[in-house]
Amino acid sequence: MAPPKILLCGDVSGNLKQLFKRVVSVNKSAGPFDALFCVGQFFPDSADQLEEFTGYIEGRAGIPLPTYFIGDYGVGATKFLLAATKDSGNQGFKMDGLKVCNNLYWLKGSGKFTLHGLSVVYLSGLQSSDSQQFGTYSQDDVDALRAIAEDPGIVDLFLTNKWPSGVTNKAATSDVPPRASEPFGTDSTVAELVAEIKPRYHIAGTKGMFYAREPYSNVDAVHVTRFIGLAPVGNKDKQKFLHALSPTPASTMSALEIKTKSPNTTLSPYMYIEGTANAKEGAKRSSDSVSDSDSQYWRYDVSQKRQKHGAGDGNRLCFKFVSSGSCPRGETCNFQHDMDAREQSLRGVCFDFMNKGKCERGTECKFKHSLQDEGESNSHKKRTGDATRSTECWFCLSSSKIESHLFISLGEHYYCALAKGPLVEDHVLLIPIGHSPNTLSLPSECEIELGKFQDCLKKFYKKQDKEVVFFEWASKRSTHANLQVVPIPSAKAASVQNLFHLAADRLKFKFTTTKFSNSSDGRKSLRTQFDRNFSFFYAELPDGTVLSHLIEESENFLPQFGREVMAGLLNKADRDDWRKCTDSKEEETKMVEKFKSGFEEFDPNN
Repeated sequence: MAPPKILLCGDVSGNLKQLFKRVVSVNKSAGPFDALFCVGQFFPDSADQLEEFTGYIEGRAGIPLPTYFIGDYGVGATKFLLAATKDSGNQGFKMDGLKVCNNLYWLKGSGKFTLHGLSVVYLSGLQSSDSQQFGTYSQDDVDALRAIAEDPGIVDLFLTNKWPSGVTNKAATSDVPPRASEPFGTDSTVAELVAEIKPRYHIAGTKGMFYAREPYSNVDAVHVTRFIGLAPVGNKDKQKFLHALSPTPASTMSALEIKTKSPNTTLSPYMYIEGTANAKEGAKRSSDSVSDSDSQYWRYDVSQKRQKHGAGDGNRLCFKFVSSGSCPRGETCNFQHDMDAREQSLRGVCFDFMNKGKCERGTECKFKHSLQDEGESNSHKKRTGDATRSTECWFCLSSSKIESHLFISLGEHYYCALAKGPLVEDHVLLIPIGHSPNTLSLPSECEIELGKFQDCLKKFYKKQDKEVVFFEWASKRSTHANLQVVPIPSAKAASVQNLFHLAADRLKFKFTTTKFSNSSDGRKSLRTQFDRNFSFFYAELPDGTVLSHLIEESENFLPQFGREVMAGLLNKADRDDWRKCTDSKEEETKMVEKFKSGFEEFDPNN
């Protein structure tokens, strides 16, 4: 399937007639295009333009293709957007845009959605100290994007109105337009967000000029980001305001394609943020002087004003630690790493409620507004995962994104499911029911149940003259763990360790190798090696050997490393990336039914 074709536009400022005339022309000569994304001010500068603008909104003039905008400010914005919010078709939680009229959609607040396979993230409005209904973004909008940054997968497009502060840092001076480095039209919050989200393309307007920056490499990611700043529609300097793009969705790209870099790739322009943080890590900071770099690890109350007038910093919780169980700051973090709060988070308690004693979202919040004891937690989460539900997570049982037809066996703390895009028909996953980023830091009762699952799967595969390899990539940015379970022919079991070592040599690292008489001892050893501040890869081999590797911050470790090694062993190079596999739902259902039929006598939950 051909990649989608999209158009990108700068500040429209109500000039819809001129914009759509150009769009129709480009669509005829180079289309058809699938969508148009507009950044910067969308509504008119003056009331004189309202009649023309209103003609499109009311249907007297046609909008040629689906158009999405984030610049929800200008003359007439309040009238039209208020009407959109009251429309019955726009009620509920809509990330993919509120329909304003035929083919016109308002991307409100902040969010993430998929369009023609592309992962699109956006921040609407502008930064303002005033609380306005339209035209500004809130702290909650920023918080939501910081949570999205922790989700698995790569974001294809990030849309903002203003440019990120410092985007010209480390760029080739000869390519930077005059005034591009001036602070007007830039936003430091956008710079923080793009450094965390790491999109493949960042699109912005407001600056009044066109600038396509050289690609830059990201910290802790193998792919590059390309920034495109767009000029306003009808600008007097005739700078480019419409830009065509045909990006292949990251979800369909191979690991090699994802990490490909052009010769003119620069370092990240936002590395100065990291440098500021690292320079301060050597000394213990007092609780009343919190640096800006700390605030990205604590999503609520990040403004200095709130920090001064709120509760003492020593009482504040670190969002990174509470939500994921680890924090890159470690002991130098100015916020509390409270295990009780972490446990309450696992039981579904709202972070705002724990941190502030109240939650501004009120009844719209999806989390609990009372502390949960262990009994309450278990009664709610039994076989449902309610205590750790997430509407966006692929693996949470309460998520709308979960594919329940892949389920094989459901336990108290773990469930077994067919892998999406399996290497072989009986390749499965063991997944914690709780929303945990890894399997190594869970309580002992979870580990006991995992051991039973592993033992039963070994017996199941043994009956088919197969051995099994378990492996996990516990990325510190993971949100929901999964332990890969890949069966291999018994005849190939002797080769698997050597193949892992060869693959490690190519990536210039060495495994820690230990052999155990039983898998329980191997798992105990792994739990002692695991450090929440680092990503960690391990593999449990058929002969009791455990391979492990603690991944350094600067190391380019491939997320699909374990799968690629197993694909080589099984001569399945065409399935080395699950995103390249195109099994239909019907085919997946048949594989699940076949597996369940054979596994029935071994299933620990029967």
